[in-house]
Amino acid sequence: MKVLIATEKPFAAVAVDGMREVIEGAGAELVLLEKYSDKADLLAAVADVDALIIRSDKVDAEVLDAARNLKIVVRAGAGYDNIDLAAATAHNVSAQNTPGQNSNAVAELVFGLAVMMCRNMYNGTSGSELKDKTLGIQAFGQVGRNVARIARGFGMSISALDPFCPDAVMEEAGVTPVHSVEQLYKENKVVSIHIPATPETRGSIGYDLIASMPKGGLLINTARKEVIDEEGLIRALDARPDLKYAADVAPERAMEIKERFGDRVFFTPKKMGAQTSEANINAGIAAARQVIAFLTTGEDRFRVNK
Repeated sequence: MKVLIATEKPFAAVAVDGMREVIEGAGAELVLLEKYSDKADLLAAVADVDALIIRSDKVDAEVLDAARNLKIVVRAGAGYDNIDLAAATAHNVSAQNTPGQNSNAVAELVFGLAVMMCRNMYNGTSGSELKDKTLGIQAFGQVGRNVARIARGFGMSISALDPFCPDAVMEEAGVTPVHSVEQLYKENKVVSIHIPATPETRGSIGYDLIASMPKGGLLINTARKEVIDEEGLIRALDARPDLKYAADVAPERAMEIKERFGDRVFFTPKKMGAQTSEANINAGIAAARQVIAFLTTGEDRFRVNK
């Protein structure tokens, strides 16, 4: 068995050590491809491997064509839109993610952004507090549940929308279920987005939803930039000078938006939600364990493609 870890942005050394222990401890060979800048390097490296572990690296049909022996690819993280799922299915490759491993890191970033924006980017002017504010969570998966846990410590009133999560699960967490996206945005001063980027969600959050938020509303996006309709966002910020927007990764028109709205918007320079040493280690070791479980026993419970 041969396992390739291919990362343009490498795992921390301690994470690689833990992954090596799992992989080599199972009798498999570990190959590292780190900080590569040419896709040709990836295409050459995957030629004879049985398994591939990635972070934000793209696995498309060309990569899968080159990976003649590949049986499994694991994205160390929750999102998996950097894997061509249809191509993986066509090549009989199990595509997996590592749900929950980065969830606390992302949830903590939500509140880092929230406090900064409520305090007007620490620009010396009087801001506001999160205590007693209403928080709406769009998608109540692992990240959303951690956001709710932290929000309780801030003394916020929490509601959530997730058609795939039973109301009872939310209620047990002290969260009020809502059943329409319009209600979520209209009733919450702070909205935190945690939906994946799918054909159904891309561009789904636009002018009507954002402009319906209460006075002083703050929209936080630590999911994917693709779920935002940028033109609608710009229109809403123009129409409502009281609104603010913070996102974990810059939109396509970031420079224009920042110049236009100043301290009312903030974007991280690159995707930062999972950029903690703890999340790095957790996701990497989880990916290694899933690869070995699949190759040795066929365990496939984290598969995300057909």
